[in-house]
Amino acid sequence: MKRILCFVPALLLLAGMAAAQDVRYNYDKAADFTKYKTYKWVEIKTSDKDELIDNQIRATIEAELAKKGLTKSESENVDLYIAYQLAISTEKQVDTFSTGYGYGGGWGRYRGYGGMGTTTGTATTSTLYIGSLQLDFYEVPNKKTVFRAVGSKTIDQKAKPDKQQKNLTKAIQKMLKEYPPKPEKG
Repeated sequence: MKRILCFVPALLLLAGMAAAQDVRYNYDKAADFTKYKTYKWVEIKTSDKDELIDNQIRATIEAELAKKGLTKSESENVDLYIAYQLAISTEKQVDTFSTGYGYGGGWGRYRGYGGMGTTTGTATTSTLYIGSLQLDFYEVPNKKTVFRAVGSKTIDQKAKPDKQQKNLTKAIQKMLKEYPPKPEKG
């Protein structure tokens, strides 16, 4: 049962990582990104990692990093360690709708007479699932973070597998758009 509960949020995360997501990044301004050519995946220990989702995320990230000129290696002699983390959070959304009319403007010289009308209101609540993907690059010799990108988006729970992959690809492209960072002028 625990395995199924783990799989559902991870799958939902993939469904929601679309182009309109919120993406932030930060980097070490002192790092020389021109010297980074190779990387190796490092594992951030989580108790419930789904192998299917993990493979999809890694393959998508690896394809983008190859476009950026980085080469994956299993050797310990690499320039960067790379890791990612997934998170799902929930928020309550309240939607209200009102019909009819309320207080009238009144009439008379000083608008001293007002009118009352009728109105009906409806409120519904729903749970929104927010998926976040964080990608970290660590410089190997000193093990310090040199680049971090975070993407978050409300999850589309009804997306089909092809749409999920398309959304994941868009998300990773957007997260890595500014990698490598351009050197600051100064």
